[in-house]
Amino acid sequence: MMTWNKFLSVEDVQISKDLSSGVCSSSMMETVLFVGPVVHTKKEGMIEILDEAAVLIKDGKIMSVGEASSSLDVKADKIIHLQDGQLLIPGFIDCHIHAVQLPNLGIGYDRCLMEWLEKYTFPLERKYSDVEFANRVYDTVVEQTLNAGTTTACYFASLYGKSSVILAEKASKYGQRAFIGKVNMNAPRDDGYCETTEESLQATTEFINDISNIDNPLIKPVVTPRFALSCDMDLMKGLAKLAEDKNLLIQTHVSENLAEIEICKKMYPECSTYVSVYEEAGLLTKKTVLAHGVHLEDSELEILKNRKTSIIHCPTSNTCLRSGLCDVKRLKSKGINVGLGTDVAGGHSVSILDVMRSALQVSTHLAFFKKGYEPLNYIDVFYLATLGGAKALAIEDQVGSFEPGKQFDALIIDTNKPNGPLNNLSEWTIEEQLQRFIYSGDDRNISQVFVAGHQVK
Repeated sequence: MMTWNKFLSVEDVQISKDLSSGVCSSSMMETVLFVGPVVHTKKEGMIEILDEAAVLIKDGKIMSVGEASSSLDVKADKIIHLQDGQLLIPGFIDCHIHAVQLPNLGIGYDRCLMEWLEKYTFPLERKYSDVEFANRVYDTVVEQTLNAGTTTACYFASLYGKSSVILAEKASKYGQRAFIGKVNMNAPRDDGYCETTEESLQATTEFINDISNIDNPLIKPVVTPRFALSCDMDLMKGLAKLAEDKNLLIQTHVSENLAEIEICKKMYPECSTYVSVYEEAGLLTKKTVLAHGVHLEDSELEILKNRKTSIIHCPTSNTCLRSGLCDVKRLKSKGINVGLGTDVAGGHSVSILDVMRSALQVSTHLAFFKKGYEPLNYIDVFYLATLGGAKALAIEDQVGSFEPGKQFDALIIDTNKPNGPLNNLSEWTIEEQLQRFIYSGDDRNISQVFVAGHQVK
């Protein structure tokens, strides 16, 4: 028989928290066995479903995954049985979110990108010179994204290094896996929201060191030139060198809006395309993520493929700001890695679940006027939100699926949650329950959230 020291249902689990840090204490770092339905993906276009799985966790890592009936001699400190209507899935990965912009959620969607940035975004971001303001906003950002099931977030912060470190401290406090970027901008501005090349590189180096001093393996700095319109070539080359020396992820924007592309071509007439600007700067690597990519040319896709650079699809933002319909199928057909991003506050929600639905809708809309076009389905967006996002951020060896050796970043989904949007008035297969959650569920159906084995919700 299976050997268990404790027998619990998922609703019985109450994991103590270290009040000084806000994350779960080392009591979670024991051997825990989750038993119940598991859904994940190991390969694009396919999901793996175990109706009655046994997932063994030790010290925050996955030790084994298999059918419960085959795990007869497993010893565990705890066993957690999922209840009817519950299933275990990997945590969601938000590959592009502007933490600083959360206060502007839902504002300015009657404008297009460039006007929206000037009227709403830059004035808000200047407020982060006030560390108390940053403290309040970032506390809310991390809590809200975790509640929405985001176990990994790749954040843009602000121009100000010291207040950007606060975001990293909040992610560490609440136990989220996070990449944090101090924004770089040296194009002169009348409002003063800019820096010199020397100031930018120095502040970024100090920021990287400050993140290192937090001493949390879940928190990483990411080099963050805002986009080619706000950085000159010298700064971008300096940031590329810094990322190479420190072996860091790079994040920026590309080809989001047609007006933006025209401005970029005028600023860099020596470069034939937007992507070639970043190529010239040395910013395109296998650890680079470019948000949007709505209007990329075929020649640009070839460069991105060769550089193994990823595109982050932000369909809610692209719709809200009327930037365009990004064809993810086209990107994938050219060999480009794709992840998903909320792009708050261009996007109207911190929920990756909302982004998954928007990605489905955009793809369906494309199919209306592309003969023979097969739109994305719910399995495709499930992949993009989990393992696809992990690949985009170059952490697929750590998270994104349930495989031995990976860290246990997971969500327990409950389709029977009281007062939730779903009901189980009929019988559904596990795959149908996943489909219903993707199309019609919300954060009320996210019962528990785990990051590296810690329960954080």
